Amino acid sequence: MSFGTIFFIVLGAIVLYQLRSVLGRRTGSERPPFDPYSRPETPASSGNVITLPNRGAATGEEIEAKPNYEAIDKVAPPTEPLNAELRRIRDVDAAFDPKQFIDGAKIAYEMIVAAFATGDRKTLKNLLSDQVYQGFDAAIAERERRGEKMQSSFVGIEDAKIVSAELRGREALVTVRIVSQMISATLAADGQVIEGDPETVVEIRDVWTFGRDTRSRDPNWKLVETETEDQD
Repeated sequence: MSFGTIFFIVLGAIVLYQLRSVLGRRTGSERPPFDPYSRPETPASSGNVITLPNRGAATGEEIEAKPNYEAIDKVAPPTEPLNAELRRIRDVDAAFDPKQFIDGAKIAYEMIVAAFATGDRKTLKNLLSDQVYQGFDAAIAERERRGEKMQSSFVGIEDAKIVSAELRGREALVTVRIVSQMISATLAADGQVIEGDPETVVEIRDVWTFGRDTRSRDPNWKLVETETEDQD
């Protein structure tokens, strides 16, 4: 054998020895190579968690989640027509909760009453439908034209409850009867009281209807109709 042949044999042996020391030997217990197309290991297959099968999985049936009407039944008995209408709204708006709605209606009521008294059109614009806003804006403009001012002190809400509801197409309409107490008076430009009493608490009974497009991402309701009950 020539010197060149012996040199390449020795060099090859050295290279194999170094690769062996770096890569090691396969013992049969190594993890298999990563396969990007294989299914990822699930907790059930890892031995740490046991996943329970869904009901109907054995038969291949699809399980459909049923709406929860418990919150609605607390506001209106299932035998009343109001319950059926509220359920219809719940069917198209899973976030609708009558109790939360009433709480929101109370807050909106107080804000609207205060904004109307002070002529805060910006607040009213956000809380009223376009048609209702036009009516409020016209009343404020007329008051300003005459130089009149309105003094209003909100005392509190005695009662608020849903009296009717309707799903008109995709628009949800909910009517609330609100009984409140407040002090209200309208003053002329010279400060004379021309309506109301700045020192007397009076009871106000309003029936307000709030509406919302259930297709909209905006979760807020707007006042779409107002009515004042006659005092007995």
